[in-house]
Amino acid sequence: MIACRDVSELEKLRAAGRVVAEVLGAIRKRIAPGLMTLELEHLAEQLIPTFGGAKPAFKGYHGYPCALCTSVNEEIVHGIPSRRKLQRGDIISVDVGVELNGYFADGAITAALPPVAPEVEKLLRVTEEALYKGIEKACVDNLLSDISAAIEQHVKENGFSVVREFVGHGIGTQLHEEPQVPNYFTTTRGPRLKAGMVLAIEPMVTTGSPAVKICPDRWTAVTADGGYAAHFEHCVAVTENGPWILTQV
Repeated sequence: MIACRDVSELEKLRAAGRVVAEVLGAIRKRIAPGLMTLELEHLAEQLIPTFGGAKPAFKGYHGYPCALCTSVNEEIVHGIPSRRKLQRGDIISVDVGVELNGYFADGAITAALPPVAPEVEKLLRVTEEALYKGIEKACVDNLLSDISAAIEQHVKENGFSVVREFVGHGIGTQLHEEPQVPNYFTTTRGPRLKAGMVLAIEPMVTTGSPAVKICPDRWTAVTADGGYAAHFEHCVAVTENGPWILTQV
């Protein structure tokens, strides 16, 4: 069953979304060569509770050990923060979820540590553009597959690949709710979007093959061919006035 949230619930989701936006903004400013990804984790754990007692949504979820996912270069999602130091030429995807007063929000960015190859710069740009192409379709009476098709079309037109093993999702009083939100077109097409639906839209895009491998830590997903991957995510409410991005400042 897909929940449709009323105005008061959307405001609570927006409050959680602001926390995600603020935390990601602070993290983006800290990303630099020589920084350990574990330092970003410590920053997130310090910051999140300062926003009205918000809590990390990922830590402990199905046994995940951290507040952040930090995925570097060929790592797609679910990279565990560690003592690994970032270097020039790296890209890092940072994914964070929070719970505030019983409501959840989830967002992700990918940042580059220059200099990076032109293809990698393009990967980040196209992935973020694809996210907004999908968001534009999050309108009342559109089909869920309109979001998926818009993302996939933009990615493929630019010569990249969409990861299929991981998809977006509904979000609300749980971190993951129905429906799943693929980043590729499916012939199922539905459901039809209604006001009050809240979706975490999150394209994951690779420079080469979309095939995925899971690392021995049983969390980190990497590209099978070693190509770079990018990940951007927003939580979006479907409203009568169009898409409302909840996870931006």
